[in-house]
Amino acid sequence: MKQMNRRQFLNSSVKSAAGLTLGAGISGLSSRRAFGANNKVVLGLIGAGPRGSLLTEGIMKDAKNVEIKYVCEVDDTRGHGVIRTIEKIQGFAPNRVVDMRRVFGDKDVDAVIVATPGQWHALATVWACQAGKDVYVEKCISMSIWEGRKMLEAAEKYNRVVQCGMQNRSMPESISARDYIKSGKMGKIVHVKVNNLHEGEPWRPKPDSEPPEGLNWDLWLGPAPEVPYNENRHKEYPSYWDYSGGVLARTGCHTLDLARMVIGDPPHPKSASSAGGRVAFKDTKETPDMAAVVYDYGDFTMTLDHAEFMPYMMRTIYVEDVCYGDKFPNWAQCSTRIEVYGKEQMMYIGPHGGGWQVFEKNGRVVAQEYGCWRQEPHYLNFIDCVRSRKKPNCDIEEGHRSATLAHLANVSLRTGNKQLIFDSKTETFFNNKDADKLLKPAYRKHYRIPQQV
Repeated sequence: MKQMNRRQFLNSSVKSAAGLTLGAGISGLSSRRAFGANNKVVLGLIGAGPRGSLLTEGIMKDAKNVEIKYVCEVDDTRGHGVIRTIEKIQGFAPNRVVDMRRVFGDKDVDAVIVATPGQWHALATVWACQAGKDVYVEKCISMSIWEGRKMLEAAEKYNRVVQCGMQNRSMPESISARDYIKSGKMGKIVHVKVNNLHEGEPWRPKPDSEPPEGLNWDLWLGPAPEVPYNENRHKEYPSYWDYSGGVLARTGCHTLDLARMVIGDPPHPKSASSAGGRVAFKDTKETPDMAAVVYDYGDFTMTLDHAEFMPYMMRTIYVEDVCYGDKFPNWAQCSTRIEVYGKEQMMYIGPHGGGWQVFEKNGRVVAQEYGCWRQEPHYLNFIDCVRSRKKPNCDIEEGHRSATLAHLANVSLRTGNKQLIFDSKTETFFNNKDADKLLKPAYRKHYRIPQQV
């Protein structure tokens, strides 16, 4: 096949966008064939970086009767390993494409895995739903509260299964922790403390330059503002508001989501307030290295402590005898520890295989369960739900509510660390017009999510 140069490809992309606008063109494909229990599920991978490749390889190895028809990636240096793995398992190579709209336009594709940078998550999910595809979308699922609402509306309108990539919800120890709290033995839950404490380093700015050969920078940017190529924007994109909510949203959504799950998935908080910013490293990086956040739910409170300057904290996922063995974390140094405080007992939870323990007075342990970190229950649950049409373990509604907590924290930080009174019905703010401006990103032409999806 003749290789298009960059100008030809960009012109082709614009024409494709005009023919596949939201709400038209691809939306007519939203009715799909019914599945039997053993029907083959045909998938497309959107974003073949480390995370997308890991998920796809896992699905190919663990799920039955699944085909990967497409691998979509805008960077020629990525995706070769996962394509080789797919070819080895299914006997033929998937189609490699650059524009995800090629995948959405294929009526044979049942579902997609969205593992792109964050600025693409919402639009890719909406486009997929309009095209009649189910979606597994990686965390953090959205760039803003408004985006999450549009994703939910699209899933509901087109009757799509949308699984959010917060895998703790599918872990047996997460379910048993929720069941223990639900039993009432801990008494009324009054406070929940969530930790997202990691190491970090000072920001090292780099100059703008030409995009490397083989990278379609225009498609990489997608909905985000048009800017010159910069190696940091490309390889350190979670550091920029245009592509991410920072580490606070990227990893914090895991612990915030698990905290919400175990206490019964409360709706939005009444208010949120943050303190922090670039505190440990006084540099020009955009996203915060520290935040102390308070969420007021009315009858209980939740806090989030976020940091990126703590090399002495340990993630359970990297401590093998904890996440795969019969050992609990060193709770004091567990970087993602969740603390649930009832009137009678307290619980420590270690996400990603850390298990949980319940304590009474004098440190007496009255209940516990070891963890074992496995990702396959979550993506296998997605494949099962594609066939059964049941609600997945982390459906888009709960994923949106958990992501909203991260967005509330960031909006408060970006508007002067003020308390934000949140209207849960309209998902806007009562007392801060500057905060309302951060509810919805600015989109480039051809990459806009409409008000009516």
